[in-house]
Amino acid sequence: MAGGTTAERGARPKPASGHPGEGGGGGRFRLPRPRLLITLAAAVVVAGGVLWALYGSQWLRVAKVTTSGTEVLSRAEVESVAAVPLGEPLVSVDTDGMESRLRQKLPRIDSVEVGRSWPDGISLKVIERTPALLIGKGAKFIEMDADGVRFATVDKAPAGVPLLKMSVGRTAGSDRFGTERLMREAVAVRSELPAPVARDTRAVRVRSYDSVTLELTGGRTVMWGSGEDGTAKARALTALMKAVPKATHFDVSAPTAPAASGS
Repeated sequence: MAGGTTAERGARPKPASGHPGEGGGGGRFRLPRPRLLITLAAAVVVAGGVLWALYGSQWLRVAKVTTSGTEVLSRAEVESVAAVPLGEPLVSVDTDGMESRLRQKLPRIDSVEVGRSWPDGISLKVIERTPALLIGKGAKFIEMDADGVRFATVDKAPAGVPLLKMSVGRTAGSDRFGTERLMREAVAVRSELPAPVARDTRAVRVRSYDSVTLELTGGRTVMWGSGEDGTAKARALTALMKAVPKATHFDVSAPTAPAASGS
Protein backbone atom coordinates (compact mmCIF):
# COMPACT_ATOMS: atom_id res chain seq x y z
CA MET A 1 0.00 0.00 0.00
CA ALA A 2 1.66 3.22 -1.13
CA GLY A 3 2.12 5.88 1.55
CA GLY A 4 -0.17 6.47 4.47
CA THR A 5 -3.50 8.01 4.75
CA THR A 6 -4.03 11.73 4.86
CA ALA A 7 -4.65 11.54 8.60
CA GLU A 8 -1.40 9.62 9.15
CA ARG A 9 0.59 12.11 7.13
CA GLY A 10 -0.81 14.96 9.15
CA ALA A 11 0.23 13.26 12.41
CA ARG A 12 3.89 12.96 11.45
CA PRO A 13 6.20 15.54 13.09
CA LYS A 14 7.44 18.26 10.83
CA PRO A 15 11.17 18.63 10.24
CA ALA A 16 12.85 21.06 12.66
CA SER A 17 13.50 24.46 11.24
CA GLY A 18 15.93 27.19 12.19
CA HIS A 19 19.69 27.45 12.38
CA PRO A 20 21.97 24.45 12.73
CA GLY A 21 22.43 23.42 16.34
CA GLU A 22 19.01 24.77 17.40
CA GLY A 23 15.87 22.82 18.17
CA GLY A 24 16.19 19.26 16.92
CA GLY A 25 19.61 19.75 15.46
CA GLY A 26 21.06 17.33 18.04
CA GLY A 27 22.94 19.98 20.13
CA ARG A 28 25.83 20.48 17.75
CA PHE A 29 29.11 22.02 19.19
CA ARG A 30 29.58 25.70 18.38
CA LEU A 31 33.13 26.98 17.87
CA PRO A 32 34.16 30.09 19.83
CA ARG A 33 33.97 33.29 17.94
CA PRO A 34 37.28 34.54 16.49
CA ARG A 35 37.19 37.71 18.59
CA LEU A 36 37.07 35.67 21.82
CA LEU A 37 40.00 33.54 20.70
CA ILE A 38 42.03 36.65 19.97
CA THR A 39 41.21 38.12 23.40
CA LEU A 40 42.23 34.92 25.20
CA ALA A 41 45.45 34.68 23.24
CA ALA A 42 46.31 38.30 24.03
CA ALA A 43 45.66 37.71 27.76
CA VAL A 44 48.00 34.71 27.75
CA VAL A 45 50.70 36.70 25.98
CA VAL A 46 50.39 39.61 28.45
CA ALA A 47 50.48 37.28 31.47
CA GLY A 48 53.51 35.53 30.10
CA GLY A 49 55.22 38.84 29.46
CA VAL A 50 54.56 40.02 33.02
CA LEU A 51 55.91 36.80 34.51
CA TRP A 52 58.99 36.98 32.33
CA ALA A 53 59.59 40.63 33.29
CA LEU A 54 59.27 39.85 37.01
CA TYR A 55 61.27 36.64 37.13
CA GLY A 56 63.24 36.23 33.92
CA SER A 57 64.40 39.64 32.79
CA GLN A 58 67.43 41.57 34.04
CA TRP A 59 65.42 44.77 34.50
CA LEU A 60 63.66 43.98 37.80
CA ARG A 61 66.47 42.36 39.77
CA VAL A 62 67.96 43.61 43.04
CA ALA A 63 70.89 45.92 42.26
CA LYS A 64 71.08 48.30 45.24
CA VAL A 65 70.28 48.59 48.96
CA THR A 66 69.33 51.82 50.76
CA THR A 67 69.54 51.97 54.58
CA SER A 68 68.21 54.80 56.74
CA GLY A 69 67.60 55.53 60.43
CA THR A 70 70.84 54.12 61.85
CA GLU A 71 72.47 56.03 64.70
CA VAL A 72 74.64 53.72 66.77
CA LEU A 73 74.52 50.84 64.31
CA SER A 74 76.36 51.29 61.03
CA ARG A 75 74.69 50.84 57.67
CA ALA A 76 77.26 48.19 56.79
CA GLU A 77 76.36 46.22 59.93
CA VAL A 78 72.63 46.35 59.16
CA GLU A 79 73.11 45.41 55.51
CA SER A 80 75.40 42.52 56.42
CA VAL A 81 72.73 40.98 58.67
CA ALA A 82 69.96 41.74 56.18
CA ALA A 83 71.85 39.73 53.52
CA VAL A 84 69.90 41.23 50.63
CA PRO A 85 70.11 38.79 47.67
CA LEU A 86 71.65 41.00 45.00
CA GLY A 87 70.89 39.86 41.48
CA GLU A 88 67.72 38.00 42.47
CA PRO A 89 64.28 38.98 41.11
CA LEU A 90 62.99 41.86 43.22
CA VAL A 91 59.52 40.31 43.47
CA SER A 92 60.86 37.14 45.10
CA VAL A 93 62.74 38.82 48.00
CA ASP A 94 61.49 37.57 51.39
CA THR A 95 61.02 40.95 53.11
CA ASP A 96 59.25 39.47 56.17
CA GLY A 97 62.06 37.01 56.77
CA MET A 98 64.61 39.80 56.43
CA GLU A 99 62.81 41.94 59.04
CA SER A 100 62.65 39.01 61.47
CA ARG A 101 66.37 38.28 61.02
CA LEU A 102 67.35 41.90 61.64
CA ARG A 103 65.34 42.15 64.87
CA GLN A 104 66.66 38.84 66.12
CA LYS A 105 70.35 39.39 65.41
CA LEU A 106 70.46 43.12 66.19
CA PRO A 107 68.53 43.69 69.46
CA ARG A 108 69.29 47.40 69.25
CA ILE A 109 66.72 47.56 66.45
CA ASP A 110 63.29 48.43 67.83
CA SER A 111 61.54 48.16 64.48
CA VAL A 112 62.54 47.84 60.84
CA GLU A 113 60.66 48.11 57.57
CA VAL A 114 62.01 46.29 54.52
CA GLY A 115 60.49 47.51 51.27
CA ARG A 116 60.88 47.07 47.54
CA SER A 117 62.00 50.17 45.66
CA TRP A 118 61.10 49.46 42.05
CA PRO A 119 62.62 48.77 39.69
CA ASP A 120 65.79 47.39 41.32
CA GLY A 121 66.19 48.40 44.98
CA ILE A 122 65.57 47.26 48.55
CA SER A 123 65.09 49.85 51.31
CA LEU A 124 65.84 49.21 55.00
CA LYS A 125 64.18 51.75 57.34
CA VAL A 126 65.50 51.23 60.87
CA ILE A 127 64.36 52.64 64.21
CA GLU A 128 66.85 51.97 66.99
CA ARG A 129 66.02 51.56 70.67
CA THR A 130 66.84 54.57 72.84
CA PRO A 131 68.40 53.86 76.26
CA ALA A 132 66.36 55.18 79.20
CA LEU A 133 68.56 53.81 81.98
CA LEU A 134 71.95 52.14 82.34
CA ILE A 135 72.78 49.13 84.50
CA GLY A 136 76.38 48.85 85.64
CA LYS A 137 78.12 45.59 84.78
CA GLY A 138 81.73 45.72 85.93
CA ALA A 139 83.39 48.39 83.83
CA LYS A 140 80.63 48.18 81.20
CA PHE A 141 77.03 49.31 80.98
CA ILE A 142 73.83 47.55 79.91
CA GLU A 143 71.40 49.79 78.05
CA MET A 144 67.70 49.45 78.90
CA ASP A 145 64.94 51.16 76.91
CA ALA A 146 61.63 52.69 78.02
CA ASP A 147 59.93 49.29 77.72
CA GLY A 148 62.41 47.71 80.13
CA VAL A 149 64.21 45.81 77.35
CA ARG A 150 67.94 45.36 77.94
CA PHE A 151 69.30 45.42 74.45
CA ALA A 152 73.03 46.18 74.42
CA THR A 153 76.23 46.23 76.49
CA VAL A 154 78.55 49.18 75.88
CA ASP A 155 81.99 50.18 77.14
CA LYS A 156 81.13 53.85 77.58
CA ALA A 157 78.00 55.31 79.17
CA PRO A 158 75.97 57.34 76.65
CA ALA A 159 75.70 60.99 77.61
CA GLY A 160 72.56 62.03 79.43
CA VAL A 161 71.38 58.51 80.37
CA PRO A 162 70.98 57.97 84.14
CA LEU A 163 72.49 55.02 85.98
CA LEU A 164 70.09 52.63 87.71
CA LYS A 165 71.20 51.88 91.28
CA MET A 166 69.46 48.95 92.95
CA SER A 167 69.84 48.80 96.74
CA VAL A 168 66.86 46.68 97.67
CA GLY A 169 66.71 45.39 101.22
CA ARG A 170 64.43 42.94 102.98
CA THR A 171 61.34 44.90 103.92
CA ALA A 172 57.72 44.06 104.58
CA GLY A 173 56.11 43.01 101.30
CA SER A 174 59.42 43.01 99.39
CA ASP A 175 58.78 39.45 98.20
CA ARG A 176 55.94 40.77 96.04
CA PHE A 177 58.28 42.89 93.95
CA GLY A 178 61.16 41.11 92.27
CA THR A 179 64.12 42.81 90.62
CA GLU A 180 62.50 42.84 87.17
CA ARG A 181 59.37 44.54 88.50
CA LEU A 182 61.43 47.17 90.33
CA MET A 183 63.47 47.84 87.19
CA ARG A 184 60.28 48.46 85.25
CA GLU A 185 59.14 50.87 87.97
CA ALA A 186 62.42 52.76 87.67
CA VAL A 187 61.97 53.03 83.90
CA ALA A 188 58.39 54.24 84.41
CA VAL A 189 59.62 56.95 86.78
CA ARG A 190 62.30 58.02 84.31
CA SER A 191 59.70 58.42 81.55
CA GLU A 192 57.55 60.72 83.72
CA LEU A 193 60.27 63.22 84.58
CA PRO A 194 59.94 66.81 83.34
CA ALA A 195 62.48 67.50 80.58
CA PRO A 196 64.74 69.80 82.68
CA VAL A 197 64.82 67.27 85.52
CA ALA A 198 65.47 64.40 83.14
CA ARG A 199 68.49 66.23 81.72
CA ASP A 200 69.91 66.77 85.23
CA THR A 201 69.25 63.25 86.51
CA ARG A 202 72.45 61.28 87.00
CA ALA A 203 71.04 58.23 88.77
CA VAL A 204 67.78 56.57 89.75
CA ARG A 205 68.11 54.72 93.05
CA VAL A 206 65.58 52.03 93.95
CA ARG A 207 65.35 50.79 97.53
CA SER A 208 61.84 49.34 97.34
CA TYR A 209 58.65 49.65 95.34
CA ASP A 210 57.68 52.75 97.33
CA SER A 211 61.16 54.26 97.54
CA VAL A 212 62.57 55.59 94.27
CA THR A 213 65.02 58.50 94.58
CA LEU A 214 66.52 60.67 91.87
CA GLU A 215 70.10 61.89 92.16
CA LEU A 216 70.54 65.16 90.25
CA THR A 217 73.46 67.38 89.39
CA GLY A 218 74.66 69.76 92.08
CA GLY A 219 74.13 67.23 94.86
CA ARG A 220 70.34 67.57 94.69
CA THR A 221 67.98 64.67 95.35
CA VAL A 222 64.30 64.01 94.71
CA MET A 223 62.26 61.56 96.76
CA TRP A 224 59.81 60.28 94.16
CA GLY A 225 58.27 57.40 96.07
CA SER A 226 56.53 54.76 93.92
CA GLY A 227 55.91 54.93 90.21
CA GLU A 228 52.25 55.79 90.78
CA ASP A 229 50.79 59.25 90.09
CA GLY A 230 53.77 60.13 87.93
CA THR A 231 52.06 62.99 86.08
CA ALA A 232 50.96 64.66 89.31
CA LYS A 233 54.43 64.23 90.82
CA ALA A 234 56.05 65.78 87.76
CA ARG A 235 53.81 68.86 88.03
CA ALA A 236 54.46 69.16 91.76
CA LEU A 237 58.22 68.88 91.28
CA THR A 238 58.27 71.54 88.56
CA ALA A 239 56.33 73.96 90.74
CA LEU A 240 58.46 73.19 93.81
CA MET A 241 61.73 73.78 91.99
CA LYS A 242 60.49 77.15 90.76
CA ALA A 243 59.28 78.13 94.24
CA VAL A 244 62.43 76.98 96.07
CA PRO A 245 65.20 77.04 93.43
CA LYS A 246 68.07 76.77 95.93
CA ALA A 247 66.73 73.70 97.73
CA THR A 248 68.85 70.54 97.61
CA HIS A 249 66.20 67.98 98.54
CA PHE A 250 62.70 67.68 97.13
CA ASP A 251 59.97 65.25 98.19
CA VAL A 252 57.03 64.61 95.87
CA SER A 253 56.18 61.11 97.10
CA ALA A 254 52.86 62.64 98.17
CA PRO A 255 52.19 65.02 95.24
CA THR A 256 49.39 66.83 97.06
CA ALA A 257 51.82 67.80 99.86
CA PRO A 258 55.27 68.28 98.27
CA ALA A 259 58.19 69.50 100.38
CA ALA A 260 61.64 70.98 99.89
CA SER A 261 64.61 71.42 102.23
CA GLY A 262 68.26 72.48 102.25
CA SER A 263 69.80 75.45 100.53
